[in-house]
Amino acid sequence: MKRIATLALLALAAACAEPPRQADQAAYEPAAAGPRPAYAANLGAYLEQLRGMNEARLAAEATRQRAAAARDASDLARVKAALALSLSPRGDEAEILALVDPVVARPGTRGEVPAMASFLQAMATERRRLKESAAAAGTRAASERRAHETEKQRADALQARADELQQKLDALSSLEKSLSDRPTPSR
Repeated sequence: MKRIATLALLALAAACAEPPRQADQAAYEPAAAGPRPAYAANLGAYLEQLRGMNEARLAAEATRQRAAAARDASDLARVKAALALSLSPRGDEAEILALVDPVVARPGTRGEVPAMASFLQAMATERRRLKESAAAAGTRAASERRAHETEKQRADALQARADELQQKLDALSSLEKSLSDRPTPSR
């Protein structure tokens, strides 16, 4: 969890390293003529706030951010909701991808918000791949365990049969020996 947060902060810092172009940042400029909000600082502070939450508060925050993203379909709201979902233990990768894919797919957008969306998209895709891989490995392991158990039962049955046959052979050998040790009757 801390590694993800650290990677997210590094991605934000990397996005800040390139000077923003006016045309590219126009999509993230507020309509008013005021100064541009610091999206990286906003997302960084929000990430730090999320890191301090327990599972229950994180789940509640993810639900709140989902509702906020549904009301306000801005890129920042979508990324915040995806960020909360990605840190939530019950976060669904499909839902995260549904939130960030439109932000990433928008042509010509650059800056902190699309960079974080791209990072979350890559992380959700990788988590999905790892979950599928783990599920396949679990299925494979269960199948191998069943096959091993079947082989063990078969080996146990063969050993029991071999023991039974050995007992019969020993009994026949004893009988033969007792018959050969007997004196032959004279006529």
